[in-house]
Parts: sequence; C-alpha cells; structure tokens
Amino acid sequence: MNITTATGRMRERRSIALGLLFACSALVSPALVSMALVSPAIAQTSTNTGTSPFPPRSGSLPSVADATAAGANTSLRGSTSTQSGTSQTTNADGQNPNDPNIATGTVPGRDRNANQEPPYEEDLNQPPDQPLDPGAEPVESQERPREPGDPTGIRLGSFLLRPSVNQRVNTEITRSGGTKTRRDYLSTTMRGTLTSDWSRHSLTVTGEGTFERNIRGGEDGLRPEANIDADLRLDLANDTVAHITGGYSFTREDDYDPNAIGGATTQSGVHEFTAGASIERDFGKVRGTAALDLTRASYTDAKLSDGSTLSMKDRNRTGIDGRLRLGYELSPALIPFVEVATGRTLYDQRRDNSGYARSSQSYAARTGVEFDFGEKLRGEIGTGYEIVDYDDSRLKSVGAYTIDGNATWSPQRGTNVDLGLRTTVQDSTAPGQSGWVEYQLTAALAHEMRDDVVARLRTGTTLRDFSSGQSDETVWVAGAGLTWAINRYLDLTGDVEYERASGGGADDRIVRAGVGLTLKR
Repeated sequence: MNITTATGRMRERRSIALGLLFACSALVSPALVSMALVSPAIAQTSTNTGTSPFPPRSGSLPSVADATAAGANTSLRGSTSTQSGTSQTTNADGQNPNDPNIATGTVPGRDRNANQEPPYEEDLNQPPDQPLDPGAEPVESQERPREPGDPTGIRLGSFLLRPSVNQRVNTEITRSGGTKTRRDYLSTTMRGTLTSDWSRHSLTVTGEGTFERNIRGGEDGLRPEANIDADLRLDLANDTVAHITGGYSFTREDDYDPNAIGGATTQSGVHEFTAGASIERDFGKVRGTAALDLTRASYTDAKLSDGSTLSMKDRNRTGIDGRLRLGYELSPALIPFVEVATGRTLYDQRRDNSGYARSSQSYAARTGVEFDFGEKLRGEIGTGYEIVDYDDSRLKSVGAYTIDGNATWSPQRGTNVDLGLRTTVQDSTAPGQSGWVEYQLTAALAHEMRDDVVARLRTGTTLRDFSSGQSDETVWVAGAGLTWAINRYLDLTGDVEYERASGGGADDRIVRAGVGLTLKR
C-alpha cells in the first residue's frame, strides 16, 4: 500500500540518505585496503582502535605533507616497487610526528630549515676558479724582449748580468794634410750591464772597454777606451728619490784636438773619475732637485816622434759642481723648469808649464721643459747662459749661450731615434788662451729590418768656438752598421764610419770599416 502522507515523504528521504552512506563506505574501503598493503601494522592499529579515515570534528586540519602522502598512496596502489619507498613512521593516532601542526592546531607553517643553505663542501677534484699563480703581468710592446736576439743574462743572486764580447777586424785610412796612412788592427770590446732585482731601491752598473792591437802599422794610432758607470737609486719616500752615482772613463785625445801635442805619435790619455749625489722631491705639482757632482781628470804622458815623452801633469784638475732645479707640473707630460748652477775647478799645480793660473769659477742658469709622452717621445730641452772666470787676470772670461737637451723618439715599433744637444766650456793649454765653447749635436737611428736584423745609422757634429780670434773648428762624424743575430748567443756585425775635422788649422779625414762577431749571454 502506498503512503502518500507526510510520513511517507520522510521515509523516502531516509532511503536516499542510506544510499549515500553505502556509496561512501564503498569508496573508503579501497583506501583501507591500500593502507593495509603498505603497512599491515598501521592497518591493524586502525581496526583495533576504530580510527576513522576522516579527521575528527574537533581536531586539526590535515597538513600539506599529509595530503601529499595520502595522494601518493592512492595513486601508487598495487605498486610494490614504490610502496617501500613511501612508508612513513606514524604515532598511535596514525599521524606523522614530524608535522609541527599536530599538537597546535594552527595553520601549517613554513619549515625553518627550508631557507638554510647546505654546508659548503669543496670538491678538490675540480679546478679552482682562479689560477694559483697568475704569472707576471704582460709588458708593453716596446719593453718586450726581442726573440731570439735578447739573451736572458746570468743570474747572480739578486742581480742580473748581461755580458757580451765583440771581436773585430778593422781597417783605418787617415788623410792629414798631404799624407796618407793606413793601419789594420784587431779590436776586442767587452760590454756588460748589471741590474738589481730588489723590491725597493735599484742599482744599475754599465761598463764597456775596448783594446786594440795593430796587425800592421806598428804601435801608432792605438786608441784604447774604457767606461764604467754605476747608479744607485734610493726610494726614500713616496715623493722623494735619491741617486748616488760613480764612474770611470779612459780616452785618448784626437790628433786634431786643440790641446793635442803636435808631432806626437801617441797623444795623452785622460783618466776621468766621477761621483755625484742628487735628491728629488715632489711638493704637489712642484718638483725640486738638488745635485752635487765631483770630477777628477788625470793626464798621461804624450809620446813624441823621437821616442821621448812629455809630461802632462800640469793639466790634472779636480772640479766640483752644484745645481738646483725647480719645476712645475703643468701636466704629467709637460714640466717646465728653471735651473741654476755653480762650480769650482782646481788644478793640481797653481800654474801650468806656461805660467798661467787656470783654476776657475763657473756660473750658469737655464730654463727649459721636460716632456714625457710615453714610449713614443720623452726627454728635455733647455737654454741658458754660462760664464767661466779664471784666476789669472791675463785670461779672459769665457761666456756663451747654452742649449742642452736629449730626446728619445719611437715613431713605430722596432724603430728608435736618439737625439742629443750639449754645450760645454773647455779649458785651453795654449799660452794666452783661456778656452773655447763647444757645441755638440748627435743623432742615432736603430731599425729592426727583420726579427734578427737591425740596421743602425749615426751622425754627429761638433763646433768649437774660440774666443781668442782663432778660426772655429768643425768635426763631422757619420756611420752605418748592421747586426745579424745568428742565434741567441752570437751576432755578426759590420760597421763603416767617416770622420772629418776642418778649420782651426786642422784638415783630417778618417775612414774606418770593420766586421766582427759578438758573443753574448
């Protein structure tokens, strides 16, 4: 019998609720089976305690970790290879004890260890980010040693020695007046440079010596030469630098020198000793320099044509000079300056063989500019006035305008040009003559034609201006040469030179040519 009353409607609604309950039970049963497969102990515990898979009404919400684990267990049902990797340790309530939200009932928070960086572990098998030894910094192109021409030198403790020995065969033809002479000779030249390798301060020593032996022509015309210089640089402070210098040189006077002995087969030799000290300091843009130099000249006897000798001791002298320079730095490349100097020359003998007192006092002043445009061009040039007063009232003072300078120019890599200007006052030995002014101009060019071939050109001129009315004298010198680097330690050299002296009663022409080998290390 059909019930159509209100009571009948309530029975129909209860039937629908029971159907939904049975459907939910059917959905939950597979999840319980999956949990039993994953962990029988968990399933047994759930059955004994009557724990529901749904959270209690008064409990906390499930955490994100629990939801993720539940989803994973559902999707991996029936997979035995993954079940062992997804098992988790739970407490008696079936909850994860590592969940920080179990006891608090709060909203799940962020793990505190999530932002912590893992401990640094260095893998020694991997190469370092930077090389352990970066090596020396690259040098500029102009300072890079040329291979294979430049040898490495010899290491002597904290010094580096670069020695070389040159053996040459030469010929020389001299025309003086109406006579012509020729001599063939061997020349041996030894050169060396010693430089320090200190972290502070520096020492540089350069030396050169030439010995000649005639193959034919007797012993006349021999011109041995020697020169050695040392420079000790002291870095006293950031803006203060001091130099201590010393040197020795030996040369023989030319036959056409104004002080040469007429008719002598061997002119007098000159031993010259030098010493000096200087200090330079920068005061902002102002640069000051103070220097003191000491010179000692000693003359050997001249050999006459009859075999006798003539003493030249009356020419021995000692000189001391001091100078002060003040410059202003307009820019790092240009520094104009002013300089004053004074000196005293004292002869060993109060009067020379002619009865003249040739000791003197000198004064000089000049102004100029220093320039430094890097490796392409650097040097200085200046002009001024110098006067020398002699102790003997019979000797006139010698005064002249001076021009001095030097420059190094490199128009391109492998090509260097050196220029020099110098003005000096020289003492005379002739009776009644005080001295003369000497102007010198020199130029030298070196060009690398190839990596192992260097061509050289040089020229120079000297003008001697006599204040006593004697005609002026001019000396011209020009030469050329080639150097071929056979290997790292051996060079083949060839040179030719022409020299001419005219005026002042001299008319000499000299031609020299030679070829040789240079052994270097």
